[in-house]
Amino acid sequence: MTPPDLDLTTPKPGHHPLRDRALALDRRLFEAAADRHWPGADPVLPRLGRGARHGALWFAAAAVLSASRTPRARRAAARGLASMGLAALTVSTVGKCSVRRSRPLLAAVPSARWLRRQPVTTSFPSGHAASAAAFATGVALESPAWGAAVAPVAASVALARVYTGDHFPSDVLAGAAVGAGAAFAVRGLVPTRGQVVPPPRPRAEVPALLRGEGLVLVANTASGTADRARALREALPDAEVVECAPGDVSAGLEEAAGRARVLGVCGGDGTVNTAARIALRAGLPLAVLPGGTLNHFAYDLGVEDVRDLARALRQGDAVRVDVGRYSCGGRQGVFLNTCSVGVYPELVRERERWAHRVGGWPAGVLAALRVLRTGRHPLEAEFQGRTRPLWLLFAGNGTYHRMGLASGRRRDLADGQLDVRVVHGGRRPAARLLAAALAGPLTRSPAHAAVQVGRLRLDHVAPGTLLAYDGEVTEVEGRVTLEKLPEALTVYRPIAGY
Repeated sequence: MTPPDLDLTTPKPGHHPLRDRALALDRRLFEAAADRHWPGADPVLPRLGRGARHGALWFAAAAVLSASRTPRARRAAARGLASMGLAALTVSTVGKCSVRRSRPLLAAVPSARWLRRQPVTTSFPSGHAASAAAFATGVALESPAWGAAVAPVAASVALARVYTGDHFPSDVLAGAAVGAGAAFAVRGLVPTRGQVVPPPRPRAEVPALLRGEGLVLVANTASGTADRARALREALPDAEVVECAPGDVSAGLEEAAGRARVLGVCGGDGTVNTAARIALRAGLPLAVLPGGTLNHFAYDLGVEDVRDLARALRQGDAVRVDVGRYSCGGRQGVFLNTCSVGVYPELVRERERWAHRVGGWPAGVLAALRVLRTGRHPLEAEFQGRTRPLWLLFAGNGTYHRMGLASGRRRDLADGQLDVRVVHGGRRPAARLLAAALAGPLTRSPAHAAVQVGRLRLDHVAPGTLLAYDGEVTEVEGRVTLEKLPEALTVYRPIAGY
């Protein structure tokens, strides 16, 4: 049997005096808000209250944020919605069931403010206020600028709940507290990028380009860089921007390096890898503007958009970072993010075979199914003095740290370490790979191992073995050496304020 609603607004005999006074004050505040007429509020606040039903207003706000096409805004929208979902779940399953509080009497409020559809749930806490506070707080934790834009709307929604007579002030305050707490709980599970700021060292002496003079930036047109290239020209009018088709990017970077003081690149990790190799050979500092589907290096560096890069270029802020290098026979290559052999390069190659037929995501799923069902080990090599079958050997350029449920990020791009993760061969490869992904940096396990070293050598690698580096794939055999080039590359990144 459902317990009867309790009217907590009227002090009752035997109640604690402090609680009685608080409830009486809550009622007086509600009555004062009901008696007061706020110019311009009647046509606005009730509409906001209706629009926020079932989170519709916040879904629309998230769509607006996502339409801005900046990574920070998209993450802010996703974080806001996740926070709102957790807050709504908490209010409906805990808050409303724990305190059976009756709604205020509508007679105390002018009928012009009443909502067409009156709520039927109990009053404490306010679900609208919880959702509004959760969305606004979640957005602000990821992007303070967007949070400042959303906060007045969220505050107005919360205020509307009292103004229309649907909640007492304490209901709204409690709901807002639940919403803010939900946003911080989500941040604990999935940290914001601002929580992991790479250290501003080792500092590098580079020219400050107030208007972009001396910067030649090559943009890969296949990465959807037109808007970013246009924004860079507006921010740094003296910079030169060269747009190249994917097949011409390498030649364009070589030509740009011959006349640039600073070599710039806009594209995904593969394009940035090519630019880093050329910048190393030419002895030029590198300016990276993320523009592709994967931008791990730029994001770990702290550069997410044109504003970040332009600020670093104007102020002359740069650091030296490590570069990874693989060697096999007479061939060498560099990597800024990761290098791997085993099942992952096989997945990349298989996905490329199917992507043009079925699309990117379906091709990835199909590739995983085909590779993991083969029953053979993609790699057999001598590792740490023992020849063994391996499903995967992953080497990161710098140590990857996991925070909460988020994927790993590098806190230091100049730590001198290769972060090596190995999944040993054996039965049930999918389960082994999943266990390795969830376990993080375990140092010893029957299924996988993790070590941090400055140099790694693989011997007796079979001919035709695939090696992937920053999304590119090549074939290796015999002896493969992975090593670090400490502080070899100078890269612009915003430092002021850290």
